[in-house]
Amino acid sequence: MKFLIAVLVPALAFGAIWPETFAGFKRADDEPVEIAERPLWDEYGFQQAEQTRYGSGARQFTAIAYRFQDSTGAMAAFDWQRPAGAKPSKLAMLAAETPRTVTLAQGNYLLVFDGYKPEAAELSALLKALPKVDQSPLPTLRDYLPATNLAPNSERYITGPVSLEKFAPAVPPSTAAFHLGAEAQFASYRTPSGEMKLAIFSYPTPQIARGRLEDFLRISGAAAKRSGPLVAVILPPAGTAGDAEKLLAQVRYEASITMNERVPTQRDNIGNLIINIFELIGILLVLCTVGGLAVGGFRTVLRRGSGFREPEGMISLHLSDR
Repeated sequence: MKFLIAVLVPALAFGAIWPETFAGFKRADDEPVEIAERPLWDEYGFQQAEQTRYGSGARQFTAIAYRFQDSTGAMAAFDWQRPAGAKPSKLAMLAAETPRTVTLAQGNYLLVFDGYKPEAAELSALLKALPKVDQSPLPTLRDYLPATNLAPNSERYITGPVSLEKFAPAVPPSTAAFHLGAEAQFASYRTPSGEMKLAIFSYPTPQIARGRLEDFLRISGAAAKRSGPLVAVILPPAGTAGDAEKLLAQVRYEASITMNERVPTQRDNIGNLIINIFELIGILLVLCTVGGLAVGGFRTVLRRGSGFREPEGMISLHLSDR
């Protein structure tokens, strides 16, 4: 498990993430979390970490939770912190396990279990109890990585200059142009001419990607191509030209179109319209009846209480008498 110890983070709030009980185990001791390469964690949006020990009789295990600003940061940290020899786990889409540990990303959390492998139901209950969970969708850039000859656990996500320097130092930050909204997916591939390192940079528009392609092609020993808003780059050493072209050819952008369809409402139901008409008629009849009774009652009170006499309802001209 690749958790190097370098810089102690004393300001973390213990007791704020892990519940008192989990999977039949009771929370025991909290321990400080020590973070190495803090600038990279900060670039991924790191917010808080908490490490605790759970126990049940003689059985014990350690659990560590890292909370990030969003799910992208948790995914990037998972790619980076996943043990090199880990195998995929069925616990989650982003989950890997060794004989002793389970590392997984869910929402904006990176969770590490050492000494215990939770069941799916236990994990689901835990996620409901975690504070400040962000379930924003994951970036789709990792879906454009070719699956053929992909080196296991070599994926890395690049969100800024710090991660670029660590995982793809051959690319200058000015070429990547993160100020234009760039992000990149990195991975290693096994080819007949040796290991190749592929980075796929994503930009907001194809026009921006077209302009960036020229700068990527200036990198000595690199090969690059554009597909829509993506720029795929084989980092030096790029191996043979043929193997580089074969790998680049597998990176193809596929645009997806989302159409907003009108959702029918109750106003579109003719039956509801007729019912509303009759309801309106009923309301008007009640108002008319109440209004007539009120006017008639008021006039009756005036006539009986004050001797008020109303004028005759009809005026006759008696024209026949003339």
